Amino acid sequence: MSTASPRSSSETSAEHPLRALLWVLALIVVIWQLPYGRSILYPFSLLATCAHELGHGLTALLVGGEFSSFALYADGSGLALWRGTGGRLSTALVAAGGPLGPSIAGSLLILLARSSRQARVMLWLVAGGLLAVVVVWARNPFGVIFLVACALFFAAVALWLGDRAVTFVLRLTGALLCLSWLQDLDYLFTSSAVIGGRRHASDTAVIAQALWLPYWFWGGVIALTSLAVLALGLRLATRPRR
Repeated sequence: MSTASPRSSSETSAEHPLRALLWVLALIVVIWQLPYGRSILYPFSLLATCAHELGHGLTALLVGGEFSSFALYADGSGLALWRGTGGRLSTALVAAGGPLGPSIAGSLLILLARSSRQARVMLWLVAGGLLAVVVVWARNPFGVIFLVACALFFAAVALWLGDRAVTFVLRLTGALLCLSWLQDLDYLFTSSAVIGGRRHASDTAVIAQALWLPYWFWGGVIALTSLAVLALGLRLATRPRR
């Protein structure tokens, strides 16, 4: 007579967060397809734009350049002003840092939401980070108001909500950031876009000008890299703890 051996507790605990994360990701995709889905997720789209522009600015700092200012507009577009990267490769890295920024930030949030205690601390850090962005880089009124409102929201969640709600909010925010590039997939495969009422070269066009190969090739590279970052974040977030 044979009996099925029970799964270990570590295996079971690893499946539960993965199942929850996959449900969150599926929920986001479904909401995007609804008639008013984009309006429902509008604040998170703005937050993704913020992560995009900060990705440009922080990458510029990492390669030895300057991050001058950051602007966020009501139509969901944004603009980061940076300079002094000192080379074609550095320029391409700064351009790529924007579209990859939301995926990297989202994966980190998902990874740090493995426990309610970590999630609560992370929400406080996100709130403080957004206020720091307002003080140091944000310049236009809409961007300042939105970022302050987001900081207050995350602080309120960390202060008043229960453990499950805190973890859910952080995971939802991380998942939305990870999938935000799907919402603006056409931007990766275009040569220009209107930002703040003016037409600018797209990030992939900037990469193509700095290096070689057409902008649509770099759009594919960034899309695949974003998927890889999301997959890595999910794997690390759901890995059993020793």
